[in-house]
Amino acid sequence: MISFRMLVFVVILTLGFAGRFALAAGDAANGEKVFNQCKVCHSIVEGKNGVGPSLFRVVGRKSGTVAGYKYSDAMAKANIIWDEKNLDAYLTDPKAVVPGDKMPFAGLKKDQDRDDVIAFLKAKAQ
Repeated sequence: MISFRMLVFVVILTLGFAGRFALAAGDAANGEKVFNQCKVCHSIVEGKNGVGPSLFRVVGRKSGTVAGYKYSDAMAKANIIWDEKNLDAYLTDPKAVVPGDKMPFAGLKKDQDRDDVIAFLKAKAQ
C-alpha cells in the first residue's frame, strides 16, 4: 500500500513535470541570441534553406516537410508535429528524439534556453 507521503511526493513530482510545459515562459529576445548558434545551419526566412531546413513556421509544422530540403530518412519518416513539447524534447537531445537524423547538434541543455528559442521561433518565424 502506498503511504500518504509517497502519494504527496508523486503528485508534486507529476505537477512539476506537467508545469514545465504549462507554465514555461520563454523570452523571445534572449531566444534570438541563443538562436545564433542555430543560424549556422538554419534560417527563419521562408524558403531559405541552408545546411538545415528553414525554420519559418516550424511551430505546428510536421517534421520533414519543408519544400526543397533533402531530409535524412529518419527525419522524413519521423512523423512529428513540432509543437512546444516536441520542440523542447528535440532541442534537449535531437539524436534521442530522431535517431539516425543527420543534424550534428548535441542540444540545448538549459530549460530556459530552450524555452527562449521556442518563444523566438513562435514570435519571429511566423
